[in-house]
Amino acid sequence: MTVASTDANAPESAASRWVIAALSFVVVAAVTFVMYGLPGREGREAAVGVLPSVNATLNGLAGTFLVAGYVFIRRGKIAQHKACMLTAFGVSTAFLVTYLIHHSRVGSVPYTGVGFARTVYFSVLIPHIILAAAVVPLALTTIYRGWTGRYDGHRRLARWALPIWLYVSVSGVVVYVMAYHL
Repeated sequence: MTVASTDANAPESAASRWVIAALSFVVVAAVTFVMYGLPGREGREAAVGVLPSVNATLNGLAGTFLVAGYVFIRRGKIAQHKACMLTAFGVSTAFLVTYLIHHSRVGSVPYTGVGFARTVYFSVLIPHIILAAAVVPLALTTIYRGWTGRYDGHRRLARWALPIWLYVSVSGVVVYVMAYHL
């Protein structure tokens, strides 16, 4: 079901902007709180478990669906594009849930690499964190514009949202490999 817009070039309504901003704030606040604000994890051994691997897999899947969605839209296959992009959003949402569960249990996992590897790790991680926060409102607004048939605005924003979201997905896998396998 799509909602028809009376003016495809009109900005988002105040209500939709408020909802997107509120959801974005909640996501960033939840991640920040889970990573740095939960008490009682001192001294707890960071049991790795399966969730980091699940998180990396979900990030990789999101990236795969983003690329497939881009290929589909370039070929004019709108239904397949929409399915891939909504699947990427769903997979990214599942990632967020498992990420929060994992880090609520183990906290922030310190990187133990040294030398050049440490420099590379933080060179990937820092923009990953910043762009992960930025992609939330970008993705939500891009999806909203596509869903409501405001395709010009959707395309304009997607030119920024897609590469950022793709970087976040791929760099998430890189961070996982470096943190847990190097």
